[in-house]
Amino acid sequence: MGMAEESPLKTVVFRCKACKSTFEAEPARVEEAPADDDVHAWRYFHPCECGAEAQQAPWQRAAMKAWRCCTGPKTPEGKAAVRENLRGHPTPEEALRTRFNGMKHGLNARTATYFPAKPDGYAFCASCEVDREWCRQQPCCEKQTGLFMKHHAAFEQRNPKHLMGIYADFHAALMGTVSECLRRIIGDGVMLHVPKTYVDKDGRCLVVEYINERGEVCQVHDVMAHPLFKPVAELITRMGISLSDLAMTPKQGEEEAATMGRLQSEAGEQETLAAFEERKVKALEDLSGMIQRAQAAKAGDPVLIEYQQQNGE
Repeated sequence: MGMAEESPLKTVVFRCKACKSTFEAEPARVEEAPADDDVHAWRYFHPCECGAEAQQAPWQRAAMKAWRCCTGPKTPEGKAAVRENLRGHPTPEEALRTRFNGMKHGLNARTATYFPAKPDGYAFCASCEVDREWCRQQPCCEKQTGLFMKHHAAFEQRNPKHLMGIYADFHAALMGTVSECLRRIIGDGVMLHVPKTYVDKDGRCLVVEYINERGEVCQVHDVMAHPLFKPVAELITRMGISLSDLAMTPKQGEEEAATMGRLQSEAGEQETLAAFEERKVKALEDLSGMIQRAQAAKAGDPVLIEYQQQNGE
């Protein structure tokens, strides 16, 4: 049956882009699809509760296209090729993924203890692409369950590589925070002048003032360092991005330049390449003399001479 001969569906799953809700209903409006549409012959529309008009859910259209395009092998050669493609599966990576999915179902309840499903109830829900209606039907937050499972898999397998993507994002966010703090310090100034205050006997907070030699009323200010200095310094130290951690201090640069082209001797002193070469040549010359002395000592060994005489050598 061609696409032009297909009859419209009785019920369709709709997805509202405005409120991100999903519902199944009979189409309120059906239009003929464009000629170049290779999915279905009709387009479906239905008003949502929020007032916007919803269209057919994209995943339902994708499933219809996959069903239309799915064609298994017909010939014996094609079926044999499909069987050959399955050889060697599951791979280690696929086995880990299957293990991950199995663990996920068992730990949903534990995750729900900390993060029960609350569509748009968490701060991170604003950027979440999970369908709200589907999320409402789950026992726990889908995103937090994935995070929960990755940490469990990493610790069970003793493989921190599973967490590299998560902590890379975390480190990038920390670096962005440090950069924002530095920009704020530069904008506000490294020193802040804060008026000095006191509380009088009536409980009022007053500013300390004095009259200068010109009869002008002046305020007394406390000069203090910017309050962001301390947290920024702690972040830089704990993240290991200080100049000493990166080997970028002036002293480390001078030491690296001074040691370039030199070798460390056994006595802990620096020596040039020429001196090292000279010492190596002298050691080789001494080695030749040591070999000759060893051969002479061997020839004059009385025990060896007696053994050779007994055996007629």
